[in-house]
Amino acid sequence: MTIIESILRRCTAITHVKQLQAQMITSGIFQNCPSRTKLVELCAVSPAGNLDYACDLFRQIEEPVTNDWNAIIRDLAQSEQPKQAIGWYLAMIRWPHRPDALTCSFALKSYARVLALIEGKQIHAQLVRFGFEADVRLQTTVLDLYAKCGDLDCVEQVFDEMPLRDVTTWNALVTGLAQGSRPRDALALFSRMRLKGARPNEITVIGALSACSQLGTLKEGEAVRSYMCEEGLDTNLRVCNALIDMYAKCGSIDGALDVFCSMGTRSRVTWNTIIMALAMHGRGPHAVELFTQIRPTGVEPDAVTYLAVLCACNHAGLVDDGLRLFNDMTGSGVAPNIKHYGCIVDLLGRAGRLDEAYSIIISMHLPPDIVLWQSLLGACKTYKNVELAECASQQLSAMGSNSDGDYVLMSNVYAAHERWDDVGRVREAMKSNDVRKVPGFSFIEMNGVIHKFVNGDHGHSDWKEIYGMLDEIGFRIKAFGYLPRTDFVLHDIGEEEKENALFYHSEKLAVAYGLVRTESGAPIQVIKNLRICGDCHDVIKLVSKIYDREIVVRDRSRFHRFTDGSCSCGDYW
Repeated sequence: MTIIESILRRCTAITHVKQLQAQMITSGIFQNCPSRTKLVELCAVSPAGNLDYACDLFRQIEEPVTNDWNAIIRDLAQSEQPKQAIGWYLAMIRWPHRPDALTCSFALKSYARVLALIEGKQIHAQLVRFGFEADVRLQTTVLDLYAKCGDLDCVEQVFDEMPLRDVTTWNALVTGLAQGSRPRDALALFSRMRLKGARPNEITVIGALSACSQLGTLKEGEAVRSYMCEEGLDTNLRVCNALIDMYAKCGSIDGALDVFCSMGTRSRVTWNTIIMALAMHGRGPHAVELFTQIRPTGVEPDAVTYLAVLCACNHAGLVDDGLRLFNDMTGSGVAPNIKHYGCIVDLLGRAGRLDEAYSIIISMHLPPDIVLWQSLLGACKTYKNVELAECASQQLSAMGSNSDGDYVLMSNVYAAHERWDDVGRVREAMKSNDVRKVPGFSFIEMNGVIHKFVNGDHGHSDWKEIYGMLDEIGFRIKAFGYLPRTDFVLHDIGEEEKENALFYHSEKLAVAYGLVRTESGAPIQVIKNLRICGDCHDVIKLVSKIYDREIVVRDRSRFHRFTDGSCSCGDYW
């Protein structure tokens, strides 16, 4: 080991790096010393590192070699400025020194982080021209790029053309498919790996569990768990955290709790995951109780932990607990971000404490975002507060929000006070601004096949049976006193047309299909992309009682578990 290398090992601050650089320059060895590459690396990654200084140091190298380029490109690729790495790579290829496999790998990772698909394809072409296509690790990085950019056709093409594949390559593809909105394909590949004798590792298993979470397929999630146990991964902390998340998102909060209770070691991520799971399932008091158990284990709650428990309070209407925890957070040195404020504003608003919610918005140390004003507007609709609703609406308009929900809520506020001229003005504004409602859809899995429904759907092959079941449901629920909640429909149409529009919502169609295609007494699970509407909530509660079914609906923010005419949310969501 040279003297310079020995000194480099002892550098612990940027001032040390600068002193060593000065010494190398004054002694005349800087331009010819191989250790200058390590100096660049250390400058970027030391505890007080400075990427700008690392770039300045690199520019002082008169004839940088490939290792020098690799050092600066890698440091930038891993930093918060990955776009700069791309610029440096482009500068490098104009020099006489040809990039090596490492250079291409760092550049590809930069492109993946900024989702630069076209430029990434150019790098892919270059590495083929350089003769690096046989490098399995480099090809795996290419797979990761295409997967993160969503070009899954290229993912499959690269994978099929690879002369050699290792477990890392399967990992990249499974994870890429799961992250690229093709969870079904990710699970199929996971099964294919096992059939071919490959042994998926923790990364592959986490990708497969993520795919199950997206699909809400508990049966396949438990099959992945069986593999975990076979391979001894059931004690792996990261895998167990993913398993908790899978159970929660597949509707089994009890399964999530079983995994949590069986874990000998728990990280902060473990606590965060289980508390958020409880929040999603409306178990507010349980989430608050678990939160009190964190610190005695030696784990300090972070911003995510507080967000999870505040969401739990919000979903369960625990106003006093929510306010106490919010104050505890600030007193514990965890700075609230916009999402924490959003939880508190929504919690107060839904409890009818509109003035307090408004006071928090205008006194925040952060500029309020669109979601905060939308939360207040929603609360104003519930409690028919015109003045505050108009204030929130004006703020949303000033911020450029053009959501259909903003208009619907404001129109409903005016309608509640019979201000029909204002209702008409809001509807005209929707038309003039070309505001279109986000289409709602729901899906249900039956024997491994996903069936998707949109509002008023006639595209399903069994639509006649589905609509026949809906007619039966409509007849039976009226005997239980059901009255359509037509305030959820914003159209200049009569009440009968409004009732029809309501009764063919996608979640009702999915539930009807579940009743048609499952055995009597079997549970039904539906996933919806938007928040479940109040009328659908009323109907599914009655369906659960009349047909003696447990029906679980996962909407965009939480689970609703309907049994015997009631919902786990307590009609508070």
